[in-house]
Amino acid sequence: RPFARSLLRFLGFIFWGTAAALAFGGVFVILMYKNYRYLFQESFLSLPGWLAVAAALILLPTGVLAISISAKMSRYQQGALMYLLLVLLCLEISSAVLAQFYSIRMPSELKSTMGYLVYQYNGTHSQGPGSRAVDAVQRKLQCCGVQNYTDWLKATAASWHLPAEKTRVPESCCKEKYSHCRGDLGHLEQLFQEGCLKKMEDQLHFVMLYVFWCCTVLSVLELLAGFSNGILMRHQPFHDFRIL
Repeated sequence: RPFARSLLRFLGFIFWGTAAALAFGGVFVILMYKNYRYLFQESFLSLPGWLAVAAALILLPTGVLAISISAKMSRYQQGALMYLLLVLLCLEISSAVLAQFYSIRMPSELKSTMGYLVYQYNGTHSQGPGSRAVDAVQRKLQCCGVQNYTDWLKATAASWHLPAEKTRVPESCCKEKYSHCRGDLGHLEQLFQEGCLKKMEDQLHFVMLYVFWCCTVLSVLELLAGFSNGILMRHQPFHDFRIL
């Protein structure tokens, strides 16, 4: 019993700290989907993030209950803690499974979508949503093209209606310090040369892996909390608990 009390108190404080870590991961997923929405065909990509944020919010009262029970046992608080732990397990397992699923599935979709948008990019009328999305990604990630800047060589000649000798890259490929850069391939030092696909894949993989491991570790800790709470409940049975 004393060990179960101490463990439950310790886990209560841990839940508060991990709530912030989980909320950070969830918000990161949501913002990534919001910033690059046009590149993701999957409309539920932000769902693991929302599930993680919901779990982070529920972790706060769960931590309070765990600490309270370790100090002064209450049969009703113990029951409420068990219900909250069950809800958290459902949310976190769902979020972890979705995060792992999207980290495997999305790279191939990203490659296909970015390749299409680069080919359809219109340099003379770059106000379309697809062209704006490409420009935003290239500026934000400081990259150029899908694999590298050479992806624009065929695309510009085809969709910009330029002679082959005048092919260039969008101005969003220009480094900020070169204010007079116009995407001329004769001045490669003024351009970002690394492709956007790898950077996008790395960012997606990192944030999904972060959410996956946060949820996995928290699920284990919540099982420990449930086990500790169960030990304490054995010493204070629910003789007159009639809610069920």
